[in-house]
Amino acid sequence: MQQPAARPIETLPLTAMVVDDHPLFCDALSLTLRSLAEFDDIATAGTLQEALDRITAEGAPGFILLDLNLPDVNGLDGLVRLRGAAPASAIIVASSMADNRMISYALKAGANGFVPKHSQRSVFRRAFDAVREGLPFVPDDYIDPEGAGGDNGQGNALDRLATLTNQQARILGLICEGKLNKQIAYDLTIAETTVKAHVTAIMRKLGVHSRTQAVLIAQEARFAKVLPSED
Repeated sequence: MQQPAARPIETLPLTAMVVDDHPLFCDALSLTLRSLAEFDDIATAGTLQEALDRITAEGAPGFILLDLNLPDVNGLDGLVRLRGAAPASAIIVASSMADNRMISYALKAGANGFVPKHSQRSVFRRAFDAVREGLPFVPDDYIDPEGAGGDNGQGNALDRLATLTNQQARILGLICEGKLNKQIAYDLTIAETTVKAHVTAIMRKLGVHSRTQAVLIAQEARFAKVLPSED
């Protein structure tokens, strides 16, 4: 999975997209963005698919303000897919699900910053100022849930990733790029049912219950350097 870009504002277009399925929040977040900078354009999308379609048709905006709770996504899947579609955009998650673990997962899944949805405008300004300088942003009261034990977790992830076959490693890499089973089947010239079987096996070996959790384990362990190489 591609890491979020760390580019200064001068290299990012002053365009933005607010992805939120509640019209009132969408309007409020758009107004908040307009108060932070003179954006050339601020688009809105009520679903992940609408956001992805806009990016395909119009190109990725410089900044994306994303709500995690969308009707067509599950957990952090939307963030993972959006990061894959817009690798150079600065993505700030604005969500009411703002516990420490969710913030940690969102950053690992590709977010440049995380702002609790009901924060004051001044917090959004600080987040915007940070990410446009290429810096991550988290709330003041954020505490890393891994603490000093993060290395042990990474080692465990490495052990589990090492059990994957070459084909499973390739499929996990494509999942990390945000690709769906149908797209993976096309890329690897195999049946979609075969992909589903591999995904099930991957999740079992990694000890997880969702694709998002598998992606997070791969990201934690920097999977590109440790997964089995191709024959």
